[in-house]
Amino acid sequence: MKLAGKVAIVTGAAGGIGAAMARRFAREGAKGVVVADLHQGPLDALAKEIGGLAVPCDVAKEVDILALVTRAEERFGPVDVFCSNAGLVRSGDEDAPDGDWALNWSVHVMSHVYAARAVAKKMAERGSGYIVNTASAAGLLTSLPSATYAVTKHAAVAFAEWLAITYGDKGVKVSVLCPQAVRTAMIQGREAGSASVDGLIEPDELAECVVRTMDEEKFLILPHPQVLDYMRRKTADYDRWLAGMRRLRGKMLGE
Repeated sequence: MKLAGKVAIVTGAAGGIGAAMARRFAREGAKGVVVADLHQGPLDALAKEIGGLAVPCDVAKEVDILALVTRAEERFGPVDVFCSNAGLVRSGDEDAPDGDWALNWSVHVMSHVYAARAVAKKMAERGSGYIVNTASAAGLLTSLPSATYAVTKHAAVAFAEWLAITYGDKGVKVSVLCPQAVRTAMIQGREAGSASVDGLIEPDELAECVVRTMDEEKFLILPHPQVLDYMRRKTADYDRWLAGMRRLRGKMLGE
């Protein structure tokens, strides 16, 4: 899909990946870019910068997602692209508080469900549209520091797969964004993870990859292309992959 003339929503857009995608969509000539986040100040500044619309939104609340789509439609018309991008990260194992599990589930999974409820059928009726759900390379591989993150990002990938299967023949394209380490606020203090192996990329590099992959209408958006090789090794020999990840975990923890 070409973004010129399209109406796009980007959640989690107050900074980092979301802000970079919103700026890039605007440069591509989008008719309107609607940016959403909990953080009003930087959101308003971004909307002013790109000539878009800022809408405060808690993606864990379906009523907020519905209001977001309504505001976008009222201002610019039917939504062509919905980038469900908001995310968070908490370290923790199986003993992480139930509240952390619930929060991760709400933000990383249900936010995508709410977005799909709000736009997928409308897109299918028009015979065109694009849904981009941000997951993570952790959704294809794992996250050593965080069980809550790894599990919910796997679920995010699974839901994107389901959407692509269900709506792909109805003109609705679906992609899932699965980066490793990106230089954003979320990565601060976590450079010892994937960044120590494959390095950090800048948000603008990621946005370029998103636009290029949307133009090609491919499902996997992989700003770190080596993730595909890791995924292939994982599925080719699961036990060997698990043993390798145990060794990596031991090295990271100094065991």
